[in-house]
Amino acid sequence: MATPSTSSTRRIHPVILSGGSGTRLWPLSRRAFPKQLLPLAGEQTLLQDTALRVSDPALFAPPLILCNDAHRFIIAEQLRTAGIEPQAIALEPVARNTAPAIAAAAAMVAEFDPEGIILVLPSDHVIRNPAAFLEAVQIAAAAAAAGALTTFGILPEHPETGFGYIRRGEALAHTPGASAVAEFVEKPDSTRAQEFLDSGEYSWNSGMFVFPVDGLLSELGRFEPELIAACRDAVAKSTRDLTFTRLDERAFADSPSISIDHALMEKTDRAAVVTADIGWNDIGSWAALWEIGERDENANVASGDVILRDVESSYVRSERRMIAAIGVRDMVIVETDDAILVSPIDRAQEVKEIVAELDRAGRTESDLHPRVYRPWGSYEGVAEGDRFQVKQIIVTPGQKLSLQMHHHRAEHWIVVQGTARVTKGEDETILTENQSTYIPIGVTHRLENPGSLDLILIEVQSGGYLGEDDIVRFEDVYGRKDRS
Repeated sequence: MATPSTSSTRRIHPVILSGGSGTRLWPLSRRAFPKQLLPLAGEQTLLQDTALRVSDPALFAPPLILCNDAHRFIIAEQLRTAGIEPQAIALEPVARNTAPAIAAAAAMVAEFDPEGIILVLPSDHVIRNPAAFLEAVQIAAAAAAAGALTTFGILPEHPETGFGYIRRGEALAHTPGASAVAEFVEKPDSTRAQEFLDSGEYSWNSGMFVFPVDGLLSELGRFEPELIAACRDAVAKSTRDLTFTRLDERAFADSPSISIDHALMEKTDRAAVVTADIGWNDIGSWAALWEIGERDENANVASGDVILRDVESSYVRSERRMIAAIGVRDMVIVETDDAILVSPIDRAQEVKEIVAELDRAGRTESDLHPRVYRPWGSYEGVAEGDRFQVKQIIVTPGQKLSLQMHHHRAEHWIVVQGTARVTKGEDETILTENQSTYIPIGVTHRLENPGSLDLILIEVQSGGYLGEDDIVRFEDVYGRKDRS
């Protein structure tokens, strides 16, 4: 369960939801490493940007992060490198949509600040005007303090058919800048979207909220009593796992899977909206990344090693290899180590059908990147052949792999950068750049980084079986059972 870091105050408790898979941005975003964990709109990842946006201690308590088990170590490391100390990182044992996640977060905050206010933020949004965002948050917090269940409406820039809409009602007398919600509207067709834009009464539904904790729990309890009971029970029975909070799986699974809009906002008479012009984008497609990117004189957004000749209005991104494009218009071209996407920009949403086809074929490209992230760092395949494979391994400062042994493979380690502490049987040695060691089959071993820089080494595996499941783990500081 969450533990308070401050006494009960009227500060706002940010709740950051990071459970999405982001497959519409394949091949860059994948289930094991989705879009919120990628630096798509700047040097920081979308998750880091979201956390930093609400990091002013004068306004906000430390954030509460909700994510799934597979991403927990990556998220913890990204927060650490951004200098963010979270209130808690809560692990959702099963996917149950936004209403149960938000209810669980509210129940956690209620344990130490029952009169508090929570600010619910998806982890994958871009906000280009943070000052306007903070102003809107304070208006919404004032509405929430008066009992309103508040959402943010984004001033529409064009007749978008991919978003839901909110129709504003009467202004709230007690909160200038906030209005009652007259109606929530599902994604419209192009004709209705144009009508909404022309009327001036509608805004895009952002999926961001500000709730009074007690009001949220009571209203959800009125409309979704089974959901609230399950989430309260999941929090009450939660356990600590290293620095993480594990919601009880059986209790959380008893909750219905439903969005906060359907569970609460479309039913309550306490819904309010703050209309904001904050440079918002939910990064839901490659076209969205083109829209927010820095375009050249030909309206191209280019990232990485890219050469363009007679190219217009295109998004071209290279992660490793050089891309040369000639004479194309309105295209998306994205290169990763193991996949290349080429699509007209107005059909880039169809990438989800490619992901579904990969799933049907049992291929790994929809789930995994060539670089695999672990709590201690990452590894990436460099070469493989009959009875051998070569990997680059990066161990972050202060981290160590499990104490382990392999039945079928031997390993050669060559240090490229940093310092390695190597346990091999009963011996322990220190290796520095250009030094190496050999781990025979069946020998207990461990790799650690005692230094202040990333440890980078090349590992050459050889043997009759090189699968990741050839591992016997004797000791592991991360409490893992199935992953190395």
